[in-house]
Amino acid sequence: MRSVMMAGTMLLALAVSLPALAADVSKSVMAKGSVDKAWAAIGDFCGIKDWHPVIANCVLSEKDGAKVRTLTTKDGAVLVEKMTQWDDAAHSYGYAILESPLPVANYVSTIAVKDGADAGTVSITWSSTFDPKGASEDDARKVIAGIYDAGLGSLKAKLDAQ
Repeated sequence: MRSVMMAGTMLLALAVSLPALAADVSKSVMAKGSVDKAWAAIGDFCGIKDWHPVIANCVLSEKDGAKVRTLTTKDGAVLVEKMTQWDDAAHSYGYAILESPLPVANYVSTIAVKDGADAGTVSITWSSTFDPKGASEDDARKVIAGIYDAGLGSLKAKLDAQ
């Protein structure tokens, strides 16, 4: 009996010491237009203020040789994000959140534009991985998914109207 209890205690200790798997969110939208037109809308790192309905302002700076954007939302929240990857040819960029009120840590994200399945359309995908912070995994995913849905919906409306 004692060995069974010790084995159970060791399994519990192992489970507690293993790192939690990162959560992820990926959202896509199809819109009218060309990749170049969509990339022109998305491809400016600080241009998010022009297409995301929650972002009121973006200030671009540099820190340790990397581009950093400081976003202010319409309700006054501030997010600081560092560009981690930029690929004009592949129409994608990546970034990491350095500071934010969002319920996430270790957040890294990519946004990319590709030709759509139908002629004259594009597919825009926004995806990320992160660790929930101060919220359940489901709640953290819902927050990030809501941000993506709002931004992608706005992009679709802008591109479809052109």
